[in-house]
Amino acid sequence: MLRNILIINPSLMAALIAWAIAQVLKVVIELILTKKINWALLFQAGGMPSSHSAMVSAAALSIGLNSGFYQPVFAVAAIFAMIVIYDATGIRRESGRQAVLINSIIEEFSKGKIPPGEKLKEVLGHTPGEAFLGTLLGLTIGFLVYISII
Repeated sequence: MLRNILIINPSLMAALIAWAIAQVLKVVIELILTKKINWALLFQAGGMPSSHSAMVSAAALSIGLNSGFYQPVFAVAAIFAMIVIYDATGIRRESGRQAVLINSIIEEFSKGKIPPGEKLKEVLGHTPGEAFLGTLLGLTIGFLVYISII
């Protein structure tokens, strides 16, 4: 059933493939940089490349290629992609920066007699470079899925 849905809906297939490749690339990049495999990165937000950017850009391009760039559904997909990428590089990134600061305050307090608090997740958003490479990955996957079904 799921296989049929993916074959019938190349835009969904492109988005999911782009997301999966981006998540796997995070593990590979971490392995190259630290010489350690961190399987948890497969299911975490943040990091290089942005899987959010990859997913929405693959979906938007695939919708444009399959349905037409003048169709309203492409406009919705493109606007949705812009919002997601903006959010990933703006609001979520700033939340991550705030988490870093709050965690450093908690660490300072924990050196005293105040019990330490729970550390916050610091990798929430993306740098513009991470979002750009995620978008580039998504556009590439969206195009490759499109040419593979014609």
